[in-house]
Amino acid sequence: QVQLVESGGGLVQPGGSLRLSCAASGSIIRIDRMGWYRQSPGKERELVAAFISEGITEFADSVKGRFTISRDNAKNTVYLQMNSLKPEDTAVYYCYAYVTISRISADDYWGQGTQVTVSS
Repeated sequence: QVQLVESGGGLVQPGGSLRLSCAASGSIIRIDRMGWYRQSPGKERELVAAFISEGITEFADSVKGRFTISRDNAKNTVYLQMNSLKPEDTAVYYCYAYVTISRISADDYWGQGTQVTVSS
């Protein structure tokens, strides 16, 4: 019903930057929450940054001051600008959205994930 398509991952050197994009499509009435999680081997999936309500964002402590999140509501797209990347930022990054799809139904949706590798 709803698809999230991510792009922008890749390999970058420490101190470098990457920008991730996630576009939502399908039977969308309203996107209530949207953002990014990440998961590295042996660790649980964790919140990186998200719009948790209109105009209100939440960030992991480890990325504050380095990552920014923005959105284009007309395109149902969210962006994650990652600066000053560190090796510990290496992970699979997943786009997440909580979407209202009908008058009485809302659900969680996840993208397929995009690999970010920070290494020299």
